[in-house]
Amino acid sequence: MGDSNKRLLAMLKANWDAEVSGLHTYNAMADREDDPQRRTAFRCLAEAEKHHADLWAKRILELGGAAPVYRGPEAGEANKFSNRVGGRDLGLRRLELDEARDIARYGKQLRDIGDEPSIAILKEVIADERAHSKTLNNLIRGRRSDTPASPEQAKKALDELLAERHKGQPQTAGWIGDAIYGVNDGLGSIFGIVSGVSGATLGNSKFVLLAGLAGMVASALSMGSGAYLAAKSEREIFEAEVARERDAVEFNEAEAREVLSLGYQIRGLPAEEADRFVEHLARDKAQLVRALVQERLNTSEEGLSKPLTSATSGALSTAVGAFIPIIPFFFVSGIPAVIWAAVISLIAHFAVGAAKSLITIRSWWSSGMEMTIVGAVEGVVTYVIGIGLGKLGN
Repeated sequence: MGDSNKRLLAMLKANWDAEVSGLHTYNAMADREDDPQRRTAFRCLAEAEKHHADLWAKRILELGGAAPVYRGPEAGEANKFSNRVGGRDLGLRRLELDEARDIARYGKQLRDIGDEPSIAILKEVIADERAHSKTLNNLIRGRRSDTPASPEQAKKALDELLAERHKGQPQTAGWIGDAIYGVNDGLGSIFGIVSGVSGATLGNSKFVLLAGLAGMVASALSMGSGAYLAAKSEREIFEAEVARERDAVEFNEAEAREVLSLGYQIRGLPAEEADRFVEHLARDKAQLVRALVQERLNTSEEGLSKPLTSATSGALSTAVGAFIPIIPFFFVSGIPAVIWAAVISLIAHFAVGAAKSLITIRSWWSSGMEMTIVGAVEGVVTYVIGIGLGKLGN
């Protein structure tokens, strides 16, 4: 059995496991449900999951794989602490998010699986999973109280759902993006300096170290101060906009409401619903101001970068990236130092490019190779320029 067939069978087995786990989960929830309609809905979902599992099992056997065996808990995910804490409503929300994650996972497989019969199954399963998500959403809405939730309750529920939605997925704080950018900037700029000075001096360690260390300090300070000022300016602009919108609400609330309503209408909300929504927001003046600011700047205070955090991560990461190309010149000199500097710098370029996949949707391999190629071209060009300048100096 070839490696590609083994990978395909492993993928199909994982799909089978997920569907059988869903079958057991929905059956367990049906057993615990008192409402006949809701019990019927869970049974229908369980039957659909069983149908999906049968499709995957059949395809596994067609490909020469062994009949899959379920080794998970009898109640599936129903007894998980995260699905029991907070009551049935929160458990249903988490199941709805699981369905959404399955849809995303199957959608990715459509591009990667490379097996037409399996692709046909995927298309059928994705359509059913979308219907499952709607069914769960209807069940959730059917259990909600008519009493509106407070903003604090709504934010708590949103935080819980987003945390569950992002579980198991690579997430990055804002400072990590600044750090990756800083390492990339320091590595690229100082690698260029080291290559150029090495070409001009034939790898003289003294001159390369002086130029590299000076460039490292300058790059780190520049990056740190730039990140600090950018984050501070962004926050000052936000605060100024808050003050302007607060004055607008204070002195001409009718116009402020009209501005907000028109903004929602542009996004597709009918005029009557937009006006009604704005009327609800206007019951709390601070809430109305926040909505106006978010409409104008398309951000909230929580989305702003912290100046000191941005400056620190930017400066330190730039210094780390800048230090890498000059390391060999502490130990060797001449052409060997140049070669070692190129090798570790290109390795670092690949590592930084791969790390970028934490905050992008690209694969780590393609992102790393792109950075490596860019670094190699930069090093060759600056090295050749350095040789030319060195000859002119002589």
